[in-house]
Amino acid sequence: MPPKIKTQAFLATLPLFKEFAPAELDRLSASTTELHVPRGEILFNKGDPANGFYLVIYGQVKLSFVTPSGQEKVVEIIGPGGSFGEALMFMEKPYIVMAQTLADTMLLHVAKEAVFDELAREPDFAKKMLAGLSRRLHSLISDVESYSLQSGTQRVIGYLLRQDDAQAADSGATKLTLPVSKAIVASRLNLTPEHFSRILHDLQTLGLISVDGRDVHIVDGAAPPGPPPGAGAAPAPPPARAGPPPRLRASPGGRRRRIGGVG
Repeated sequence: MPPKIKTQAFLATLPLFKEFAPAELDRLSASTTELHVPRGEILFNKGDPANGFYLVIYGQVKLSFVTPSGQEKVVEIIGPGGSFGEALMFMEKPYIVMAQTLADTMLLHVAKEAVFDELAREPDFAKKMLAGLSRRLHSLISDVESYSLQSGTQRVIGYLLRQDDAQAADSGATKLTLPVSKAIVASRLNLTPEHFSRILHDLQTLGLISVDGRDVHIVDGAAPPGPPPGAGAAPAPPPARAGPPPRLRASPGGRRRRIGGVG
């Protein structure tokens, strides 16, 4: 059994609670349960009562539901420092998704009664809870916009670049590791696994990425090679082909990196 953490100390590191006084953290931690959950376990099912909310210390939790056709739709993947379950706790309604761990995970479950008591004592706590819920709403709206306005290829490229940024890649050829299986990534992007695999294959064919299992290399646009020694000056390059401008992203240090003009 892993050693128990000092709940007050961990809560104090989270943006939601970092302004709390020690006495307030003591009250909250008294109603907080530490959970060690192995990979693949279900935390709650759709329809279960929402008796509090969860904070992830390490590991990953998948929020999903099953469509009428029997397919799983991944709504969100929560990593360390993230939280979930707040909205339905406030609405006092049952969960509308299921939660399942994708890795061995440690969580804190904060009881609803303790949250409501602190809201009554500390108005600033309400502002922070609202800020967290607003960020979640903004993320969901961005998802709907992506599904409605972007092609599958654009969604995959955007996801890979966000993962690249999150993993603090160096300049040059970039290697990132998908945090979850390809099937889960596909569901998160509202794609079938087959469609997701085809898009990765197409991007490889274009020379933009290479894929080895869950490792993805994003290849920078390289300068054309020079002539071999003694061959004289290189011929002038062909005129630029008309087409959409290449997509760019900001990389560490403020540079822009291209990943190709795929629409």
